[in-house]
Amino acid sequence: MLTNGHITLTDPIFVKKEKYNAFERFWLKYINDERDLPFVRLSIKLLCIFPPLAVLIYFLSMNANTPWYLWWGVVAIYLFLDWAIFLGPFILMLHNTSHRSFFKHKYKKWNNFIPWVIGPFFGETPETYFAHHVAMHHPENNMEEDLSTTMPFRRDSVRGFLLYFCTFFFIGMGQLINYHLKKNRKPIMWWMVIGEASFILLCVALSLTLSFKATLVVFIIPLFFTRLMMMAGNWAQHAFVDAPTPGNCHRNSITCINTTYNKKSWNDGYHISHHLRPNRHWTDHPKEFMDNIDAYIKEDAIVFHTIDFTTVWLFLMLKKYKTLAKYYVILDPNVKMTQEEIIAKLKHRTRRIEDRQYVTA
Repeated sequence: MLTNGHITLTDPIFVKKEKYNAFERFWLKYINDERDLPFVRLSIKLLCIFPPLAVLIYFLSMNANTPWYLWWGVVAIYLFLDWAIFLGPFILMLHNTSHRSFFKHKYKKWNNFIPWVIGPFFGETPETYFAHHVAMHHPENNMEEDLSTTMPFRRDSVRGFLLYFCTFFFIGMGQLINYHLKKNRKPIMWWMVIGEASFILLCVALSLTLSFKATLVVFIIPLFFTRLMMMAGNWAQHAFVDAPTPGNCHRNSITCINTTYNKKSWNDGYHISHHLRPNRHWTDHPKEFMDNIDAYIKEDAIVFHTIDFTTVWLFLMLKKYKTLAKYYVILDPNVKMTQEEIIAKLKHRTRRIEDRQYVTA
């Protein structure tokens, strides 16, 4: 727990253990950072849950005598675990290990395990996340060349979000290929193409040889849902952009503090801190926020408490500005803001930003 008297943070920070058990000592020989031991446990847990459940789904779908209620029961369990319980923790584990190499250089091939083995069960095509998020989104920082920029849209518009998502889902991979070709990043582009093609071929092969119905449940539906939720998350993370200075990370991103989501998903709510330094370790975000809170105040950063990005996105789609205002954090203890003033600020930051309306400072 961190506090400055005005704000108290309950999000997870690293506390070094005095003694590690045998399991932890074993894995510390292979991973780069002791703070990432939770990723080892999560990976093992996911490996024990999803491949066996997937095999069961294929078995039930290929058995003509399977009762309908057993089939739908297992499907419901699979999708519930996939979406409601483990999607956030997995995606943010993938996120952190994409920015910071999980395994030591000697064992670097093991880094492929998370995106190539576990990822497809969550609709994550191998290599695409790295190519889009690490190699494109962060260098472009939600500016014009960012393929996922939110600036051309009114960020409280359902119509705007649907156009944003459909653009990404249907032509986003083609745009990403073209982006990396223009930037002369051919190795990244080719690995992404190989990952996308491998996922497609896997789905086709399993559909033709085993069961399309099972493949739909295990791989195809999670692909659609995951991409929808990831774009909703990016929309919320970059919903409140200051038009005159959209390249300022304090003013084009938001931070969500003291959330259950941060505890489950490795402090993902600290998106400003993450954009300021993309390879910052997830356990360091709360301290960065508290140590540099004067900069957050000076730059008029937008911070919410006890809600996550999905909730922010939902409130924006419903235009629930009064509700958002209740969760808005006034960082400066010497400043007083009325609900109306907060709402006006939030609405101002969600306006569509036209070309050449801004500068890159």
